[in-house]
Amino acid sequence: MTDLSHAFRDAFRLHPAGVAVITADPGGQPVAMTVSSLISVSAAPPAVAFSLSARSGSTAAVLAAGSVVIHLLRFSDLDLALLGATPGADRFGPKIAWSRLPTGEPRYSSVATWFRGRITGSLPVEGATVVVAELLEGETALPPGAPELDSLIYLDRRWHRLREAPDGQASLTLAESEFSDVFR
Repeated sequence: MTDLSHAFRDAFRLHPAGVAVITADPGGQPVAMTVSSLISVSAAPPAVAFSLSARSGSTAAVLAAGSVVIHLLRFSDLDLALLGATPGADRFGPKIAWSRLPTGEPRYSSVATWFRGRITGSLPVEGATVVVAELLEGETALPPGAPELDSLIYLDRRWHRLREAPDGQASLTLAESEFSDVFR
């Protein structure tokens, strides 16, 4: 089984993923966590799924909240991704731009694309919980030009962004950030 676990880790380390921050408040204190497991489940009704690590101190609070805000991050939101991935960090301190939606969930106001969702199901698996949420409201703001070039990508335990290839072709290459990963 060790060989399969090793092959799995190698394969997914090299499988690029978008980055999101999930926020919630089960009552009293908001929590936030960075995830690279967000997937689209359905367009009608809009639904997503994501995985929460059993090692995270925020997982139980997110599950208890019943509703979440999902922030889809751009490369310019890298500081927020790092904040949500750093254990023990003050994710809602006075220097962080956030507010509460009228329904009470915490939302990072600097993130242009976000959705509020109601947790409709969860599946505990060894070391994690897979969560499904139906989206209820949200906003999306795409940067002008080629919005994909501003995407925040997680690959090989590092943060990246896409950029045009030097030859000007439509192909894209990864431009590595100077920040290393804290998801280990």
